[in-house]
Amino acid sequence: MRRPAPILTAELAGGAVASAGLLGVLVEGAGLGPFGLVVGAAAAATLVVVLLGAGVDALGPAGRVTLLRAVLVVGVTALVADPVSTPALVALAAVALALDGVDGAVARRRNVASAFGARFDMELDAFLLLVLSLHVAGQLGSWVLLIGLARYLFVAAGVVLPWLQGELTPLRSGKVVAAAQGVVLVVAASQLLPVVVATVLVAAALAALAWSFGRDVVRLWRTADTHPVRIRRGLAGVLTLLAGALVLLGLLMPGDIARLVPPSALRVPFEVLVALVVAALVPVWPRRVLAWAAGLVLGTLLVLTLFDLGFSVAIARPFDPARDAALLGNAYDFVAETSGPAVGTVVAVVVALLGVGLVVGTGAAVARLARVAAAHRSGALRLAAVLAVAWFVAWTLSVQLVPGVPVASRDTSIRAVDRAVEIDAGVRDQQAFEREASVDAYRGVPPDRLLTALRGRDVVIAVVESYGVAALDDPGLSGPVRSAMAQGQQRLDAAGYGARTGLLTSPVAGGGSWLAHATMFSGLWIDGEQRHTDLVSSDRLTLTRAFQEGGWRTVTVQPGTTGPWPEAAFFGLDRSYTHDDLGYRGPRFSWSPMPDQYALSAFDRLEPRGPGTPPTMAELVLTSSHGPWAPLPRTVPWDQVGDGSVFGPEEPQHSFQSIFTTPAPQVRDDYRRSIEYTLSTLYDWVGRQAAEDPARAPVLVVFGDHQASPAVTGPTTDRNIPVSVVSRDPAVLDRIASWGWSPGLVPAPNAPVWPMSAFRDRFLDAYGPQP
Repeated sequence: MRRPAPILTAELAGGAVASAGLLGVLVEGAGLGPFGLVVGAAAAATLVVVLLGAGVDALGPAGRVTLLRAVLVVGVTALVADPVSTPALVALAAVALALDGVDGAVARRRNVASAFGARFDMELDAFLLLVLSLHVAGQLGSWVLLIGLARYLFVAAGVVLPWLQGELTPLRSGKVVAAAQGVVLVVAASQLLPVVVATVLVAAALAALAWSFGRDVVRLWRTADTHPVRIRRGLAGVLTLLAGALVLLGLLMPGDIARLVPPSALRVPFEVLVALVVAALVPVWPRRVLAWAAGLVLGTLLVLTLFDLGFSVAIARPFDPARDAALLGNAYDFVAETSGPAVGTVVAVVVALLGVGLVVGTGAAVARLARVAAAHRSGALRLAAVLAVAWFVAWTLSVQLVPGVPVASRDTSIRAVDRAVEIDAGVRDQQAFEREASVDAYRGVPPDRLLTALRGRDVVIAVVESYGVAALDDPGLSGPVRSAMAQGQQRLDAAGYGARTGLLTSPVAGGGSWLAHATMFSGLWIDGEQRHTDLVSSDRLTLTRAFQEGGWRTVTVQPGTTGPWPEAAFFGLDRSYTHDDLGYRGPRFSWSPMPDQYALSAFDRLEPRGPGTPPTMAELVLTSSHGPWAPLPRTVPWDQVGDGSVFGPEEPQHSFQSIFTTPAPQVRDDYRRSIEYTLSTLYDWVGRQAAEDPARAPVLVVFGDHQASPAVTGPTTDRNIPVSVVSRDPAVLDRIASWGWSPGLVPAPNAPVWPMSAFRDRFLDAYGPQP
């Protein structure tokens, strides 16, 4: 880039000052916001760097008029980015269009016409049409963008069809059509015309533009001696565009589903600025090494970000490579169970190939873009200058289009550092967990001092899948759910039961049920697979094993477990009833292998309780409220449950993935109905226990394992779940009077909130020997 002449420098300085002044006026008068100011500053910077590289010493009188028009276009661009004032936008665009003929007239009158002046005028006209068409497209539809893109598509076609770059004598009709585009777009932008009239008017302008370009194509074809087609050059251009799209995806993809909205893509990555400068200035071999290294790192971060996105949808937290790698195997098991082993294998292979392909492909994309930037060194540095202005203005004003997502982006650099820190954090977390797990207040407590206040009583711990406080507090869910809870309370009251309810904070949300179960029963915070693995290989006293050592027969009913469950021994369970043990002959209900009503009925059949049998402690996992929550089974009379063949889905089976494609109101309604079904079925079953054998009516502990998927709750950090103790014996409830829990099945707004890991010790304390 040659050094600009003093005259040109002074002219550009004046244009920059004028642009800044115009943007200031728009901020004060029209209420232009920070984002519009950033876009306006970027447009002004683009103008300056383009003119600096134009190879002229001065603009001249006609060029100065065009420069004035360019200042007005900067204001129009800012107002399109932040449309706070239609009158201001229309006024600036109208003046810019009115001056379109002035610069040409000045050039002809003073005989100072030049190729640069004509090109400057033409490119400014094309850019103004693009900006105006973008604005009008928001009113009439994306098809309007064809007006603004027409010239750029024509130029792009010339890369493949070089005969389109031939010289043509301008026709008056073509000039009229071109001028009409701007006038029509300004009229449509004013919103003074009815939408139908504006649509017809803009469509007519587009048709005229298509005719004009079509005529020029025919003229160029006729005047050209040959008509070559450069397919390889076109494919190279497409490949470069795809490489740029992949790199931007890696730089801008958020790891949180709540931030995956179109405005989050309107950011300026700081890393692009650095990459452009490095690619333009660093010698060949170091550039290649740096480009591939940066690309492979970016590709790896993109893969991890996609995992973050999936985890944010499924369990409302990001992916932790140090602790969550084992969950990939669980994901395969889930797909294999729901869609079949063949589909699970195909999905696993596709995911692995996609991951490797993204890493290698991003590396190749960065290397290609670096090579292109080096080949166009001047243009790369100009682009870096424009982006630097936009980034600095956005950073100075702290511009955010999406809360927590700044326009001046440094996300990739921050994520790279965070990922490196996560490795060390995972090691330190492991060490901290080992220290915490080594301390157990109940290690070595004699069995005769465990749970003495519950001796001789049957105890049922019912785990309700996805039952979080959203079901009770969300305005769109709580009404019907609370009504079902009130009906359940009436049934329990009639059977002589009382209840106390509090809140626990689960370590997970949206999924990871086994981690919540382990936390509840172990008294340790189990929020990752590594902690779970360490837990089940330890000698930690779980709540279920405390019952076993205290003399209870301990069993679990887990309809969703379809294979061996080796952890049963660690949890101290005498018998584990999984899917194949329950004798179900009916249909699946999407993910849930069987209705909750059948699981409860099967427990009664498989574990008869009566005189001469030891007290039973049973963990019953209720799965009908597991996503996708549709279809739901119907409730049948208990004496007709049989082997489950009486059940039949009344709707087509849904896949778990359907909750992300089904309209949100329907998903929320399906979830609500599933919670109503599960709780109503559970409390009806508990009431039956008292009616059939009052002496063996169980003490019930019922809790949710975690909040539902963000597809139901939306983005939230609330991980609280309800927990209730239900009993016919007031003495059982008196033991927990000091907990401050609310009477009944619904927690009061001021109910205490404990971490789920606190439940084991509090329960063992409450029902152990009193001092």
